[in-house]
Amino acid sequence: MDGMDVRGIRSRYEQANRKKWMILFICVAAMAALGLYCITIGVADTSFLQVFKAVSAWAGGRLGEGEDAAADKIIVLMRLPRIVIAVVAGTGLSVSGAAMQAVTRNPLVSPFTMGISSASAFGASLCIVFGTGMFFQSELGIIFSAFSWAAVCVLFVYGISAKAGMGAETVVLTGIALNYLFNALTCAIEFFAQEHKLAAVVQWTFGTFNGTIWRDVLFSGAFVLVFSLVILRCRLKLNAMISGEDELVKSLGVNPEGIRALILLSSVFMTAAVISFTGVIGFVGLVAPHIARLLVGNDHKFLIPFSAVTGSILLMVSDAIGKTLLSPVSIPVGIVVSFLGVPLFIHLILKGRRRVGE
Repeated sequence: MDGMDVRGIRSRYEQANRKKWMILFICVAAMAALGLYCITIGVADTSFLQVFKAVSAWAGGRLGEGEDAAADKIIVLMRLPRIVIAVVAGTGLSVSGAAMQAVTRNPLVSPFTMGISSASAFGASLCIVFGTGMFFQSELGIIFSAFSWAAVCVLFVYGISAKAGMGAETVVLTGIALNYLFNALTCAIEFFAQEHKLAAVVQWTFGTFNGTIWRDVLFSGAFVLVFSLVILRCRLKLNAMISGEDELVKSLGVNPEGIRALILLSSVFMTAAVISFTGVIGFVGLVAPHIARLLVGNDHKFLIPFSAVTGSILLMVSDAIGKTLLSPVSIPVGIVVSFLGVPLFIHLILKGRRRVGE
């Protein structure tokens, strides 16, 4: 291959990268515009000007003053945290899904395949039904219990997989087994629960942004930011992980067991930090990386940020539909995203099969 060919390949590669950055910029701008629009809709719609005034009053320390004090508080303390948690949750679940699909080389893997959602649901159910005392009957107690049992699930998956060699198949199968186990435990608790406590358990498992406050956003956002950066730093290793079997990956200078353990821990703790506050929101970690992959391919330098933006947009759209479809009744986002995600995912599968047949 002569110098002209090398320069031509490099030029096309750089041109493709510039195109991907441009698409990412457009998607981020669209996400910001969508978020701004979602703030204006609700039981009582507001204007963009009212949103700007409310945020300005908040930034200037004047929130709660003036004739629009009540509307300003609704925007800043209720609607704005709801939009930001949608971005945080969409980023956390989607980035986790993209990373786990890479290290397991399985496009059907998501954070919930590891049993995280069922473990968190079990922890929340345990606290709601059997919790006693001031702490364990509070919202904080439910969050702590859900997060703790998700962490226990991580330790089980990691311990069993490490003992068996941290192979991709072992990780997936262990996660699936624990998923069924925690589902069974949750069902057993629901079977013996009193009616009002059973209703609370079911409500938590729907997945919703109702009642989100800035404390929830800050806590879950910190986890998502830190572990997303950890995963992004591993982007080249993730590219190597999808290139072939473990022996080939080792020949590229990457320790597959080590990177698989790091990604597993990062993804699961990030997911646990999200669903402990929002409840179970499925399908985002599975479908968002596939949408991003159609736009930018398998290079994780682009796939990770695109997955974050795609997941955030998907959750914001789902939440907006849930707020407006049967207003003033708010449909939980976990229900809406499943209705949107299932046909979208089936469409992606059929589109992929048509491409294979061409």
